[in-house]
Amino acid sequence: MGKQKSASTKRKLGKAAKSTRRVPLFVMAKTARKVTRNLKRRHWRSRKLKLK
Repeated sequence: MGKQKSASTKRKLGKAAKSTRRVPLFVMAKTARKVTRNLKRRHWRSRKLKLK
């Protein structure tokens, strides 16, 4: 990320980057494949974050 972002903006972007990952395989195995999708998944081009 660039230098000209504030610390709070960087923190929000980092959290968003972590939360858009897929569900781990061990979670699928642990729940007998009942949890297979991350419903809060976000694509960078289609759904934007509400940041200023």
